[in-house]
Amino acid sequence: MKAITIRKSLLCSAIGACLMGTSAFAADPVVSTTGGLPGYEVIKASPSIDKLQRVKQTLVAPPNVPEHSLKSPAAPRVVQVEMTIEEKEIEVEPGVFMWAFAFNGTVPGPMIIVHEGDYVELTLKNMAKNQLVHNIDFHASTGALGAGELTHVQPGQEVVVRWKASKPGTFVYHCAPGGPMIPWHVVHGMNGALTVLPKGGLKDKNGKSITYDKAYYIGEQDFYLPRDEKGNFKRFATAAESMADDKEVMDKLIPSHIVFGDRKYAYTGEKAMTAKVGETVMFYHSQANRQSFPHLIGGHGDYVWERGNLADAPAHDLETWVIAGGSTGAAMYTFHQPGVYVYLNHNLIEAVDLGALAQIKVDGKWDNDLMEQLKAPTEFKEEKK
Repeated sequence: MKAITIRKSLLCSAIGACLMGTSAFAADPVVSTTGGLPGYEVIKASPSIDKLQRVKQTLVAPPNVPEHSLKSPAAPRVVQVEMTIEEKEIEVEPGVFMWAFAFNGTVPGPMIIVHEGDYVELTLKNMAKNQLVHNIDFHASTGALGAGELTHVQPGQEVVVRWKASKPGTFVYHCAPGGPMIPWHVVHGMNGALTVLPKGGLKDKNGKSITYDKAYYIGEQDFYLPRDEKGNFKRFATAAESMADDKEVMDKLIPSHIVFGDRKYAYTGEKAMTAKVGETVMFYHSQANRQSFPHLIGGHGDYVWERGNLADAPAHDLETWVIAGGSTGAAMYTFHQPGVYVYLNHNLIEAVDLGALAQIKVDGKWDNDLMEQLKAPTEFKEEKK
């Protein structure tokens, strides 16, 4: 009992640090007089950046992605993005609630899509009603802990940071305010993905250009919700109030929920993804914290970039692929038959019981050459031995 009390006391200290923006648990917002990381000599950015075309990207809620072209622009651009952080309670299944830390109010945060050589200019706002210090770590960026050191914002603050998208691929971003706050924020939905399309576009292993008709973004989440002595999930008045209990579940590494989006079966039924026979669909899939095994029931991965490097040649015709923890992968498939497809994490316990599955409703004509029921189910007589 004494050990538990001490542990909860330490966690309360961590919460207080994040609320106040102090200590190793949550760094004070960095005020840079040079634009760079304080304490280091700074090489100024080229003045030519100011002459580049400036484009505002309108972000959308997952599983949708922003409008984009696969064709590389004639010259690099400055892509302006604005995200507002909201701390809010979400219902992860009927009657079960969790405090989420949401980029732009969604779990996961929205997909951002730019081209290799572009500059990403982010305005990050932390709503005044929030309690906690937040920031953002872009796995696609270079330096300052993925911009995390330059983007800490207290409630009511905003910060603007610009970085060059020099590495092609699809990447995770997440909040990383420091210490135990990092995993706590991440497993409360504070993660998303950013794609840097390669110069020259996507190509197969033979160097032939490949394209898609539409894309979806699936941000897989692992939640760790505490239960009371009767086995019921607890509900908390504030996010800070839940942390000590959350951490006890987190440290056992056994998720209570593994979901696509913000709740169990979020992209099913009326909210299922859609496609048509003949359409090629790209599925971007992120998992900021743990491994996943995507599989499309009734389809395949025609082209798969498991590690997310879109400039590399993709693997072909995979049945199941692997998303490493802390990364985003991509898989492309052309639908040949109509029906309801299931896209899931092929750890079937996690998919069916914990929620990591989605549906794609595909319209079109059925092709009996690909599959045909030759005999309807009927009774048969077993032979006596």
